[in-house]
Amino acid sequence: MGEKMKQVWVKVIPWAAELAQAAMESGADALWIEAGIRSEVKKMGLIPTVAEDGDYVLGRDVVEKEVLEKKDEEEIVNLSFSRKVVVKGKDWTIIPLENLLSRAGNIFVEIADLQEGQTAFSILEKGVDGVVLNHSDPQKVRQIIRQLRAENERFQLWPARVKSIEPLGLGDRVCVDTCSSMVPGEGMLVGNSSQALFLVHAESVENPFVNPRPFRVNAGPVHAYVRLANGQTKYLSEIRAGDQVLVVNFEGKSYPAVVGRAKVERRPLVLVEAEEKGQRISAILQNAETIRLTQPGGKAISLVDLQEGSEVLVYREGAARHFGVRIDETICER
Repeated sequence: MGEKMKQVWVKVIPWAAELAQAAMESGADALWIEAGIRSEVKKMGLIPTVAEDGDYVLGRDVVEKEVLEKKDEEEIVNLSFSRKVVVKGKDWTIIPLENLLSRAGNIFVEIADLQEGQTAFSILEKGVDGVVLNHSDPQKVRQIIRQLRAENERFQLWPARVKSIEPLGLGDRVCVDTCSSMVPGEGMLVGNSSQALFLVHAESVENPFVNPRPFRVNAGPVHAYVRLANGQTKYLSEIRAGDQVLVVNFEGKSYPAVVGRAKVERRPLVLVEAEEKGQRISAILQNAETIRLTQPGGKAISLVDLQEGSEVLVYREGAARHFGVRIDETICER
């Protein structure tokens, strides 16, 4: 899990301000509304709209299709190359969505409850690209979106054994300050290779040297990769205010966090090498007591306490990346 972020759109037809507010506060990606309502949405905040006069124009950018017979499938596949196609039906769960998903992109389905959303996101493992939630109860909408987000963005983290910790010279390291307060057991995925990232713990731990800064991950040098919320990676040197990085906890649960600033400062560095299932992986980090990795139980472990044999959590990916986008090819990064 943990590829491109799944979209959750909410239908607010007929218009209901309380429902729209609930959707926005829960992190919905778009509101589906009737024509002429955009100005109402704009008063509440910035969120893309789906409508005849929306940011996503119905007919041009988004189409709804029912699957009644075989030829409807072909039409959906063809449409999906240029538009987002919302598959509707009295019971879309019985139509061969696997067949559609194996041949098409940009497939959404309309859902009425949490169970349908869970089904949609798990078909063929990769799931649909998004869901359109059609439910009139604001409280239920909040619950469904939060639950879908929590389940959908889960990473498989593995314990790796530390092999060596080696002090290096000075280098430019990046502190990523987010607009979220992270709790113990949470941090960001950072590493020398985009295929193997360490869970670097947030500065949420009490210590005698500095006050906790739970919004911060002192991430690593400018060359290192960090995992973003959209399923891609970026060099730490490229992180800017407004970017969305992925916060991950020790159980693999994740959520997007907005970057408030990224600070580059010259600091002493340390190379951490570890092994997971026979594979060597590494990360360069700032050499300081306040920099921590994450142990399998969620406890933060400071670099100064790391020893050969210490276990820390890592995320491994079976594919290489090209310009930060995952592709299936063999690349060896040393």
